[in-house]
Amino acid sequence: MKIAICDDEKTIREQIRELLEKEIPNVCPELYETGDALLAAEKQFDLIFLDIQMAGTDGIETARKLREHSALKGEEDAILIFITGIREAVFEAFDVAAFHYLLKPIAEDKFREVLCRARKELEKRKNKRRQAVFIKIRNRSVTLEAGSLLYIESRGKKVEIHTTGESIEAYSSMNEMEGQLGEGFYRCHRGYLVNMAYVAEYDSESITLQNGERVYLAKEKYGKFVKAYMRYLRNGVHADV
Repeated sequence: MKIAICDDEKTIREQIRELLEKEIPNVCPELYETGDALLAAEKQFDLIFLDIQMAGTDGIETARKLREHSALKGEEDAILIFITGIREAVFEAFDVAAFHYLLKPIAEDKFREVLCRARKELEKRKNKRRQAVFIKIRNRSVTLEAGSLLYIESRGKKVEIHTTGESIEAYSSMNEMEGQLGEGFYRCHRGYLVNMAYVAEYDSESITLQNGERVYLAKEKYGKFVKAYMRYLRNGVHADV
């Protein structure tokens, strides 16, 4: 597991490293004092502990740039756990799809709980990438990895499957695709099914994905989507609410 710790307080960086070493044998997290240093490293991480209030590029803006870089490179987003001494600051974290947050001073029990959730999410992502989706294209069948799917779009009696690499037209219905994909995908509109792992931003009318594409969000589904997405960020699980 590749882990980064970015905080302008040396004591916090060292504390998180020590807590990690207690929970994960042989872990070697990389430590950064500023968001600019983390961005300059141009490395892909599975998990990042990121301070919100920092000199230079703050944690929220650093997170936005990390998301942009991942989208450009076609890489999976890191799990972001924000660190802050101001509780109110965590509300901004949801704009950049933060997984969770920790308040300073960091309590060991809370750290252990959040880390456990993050590790479970990483395992679910790994399993999702392995999940196979079988689709029919004309007179042949094709297997895709569910983790590569961005969203599904209805095209009459067909669907258009948008992946990280291409778009594929297939003979299937939205109901069939929704049933086959299950957890982690949300029917945000009668004509769209979105992979919540690739959600970057949303408002009451649309969802923006990490590659910049936008899909419709039905107004009557907005409240349910927000609840489902918050649940997904906490637990990595899609839930009908």
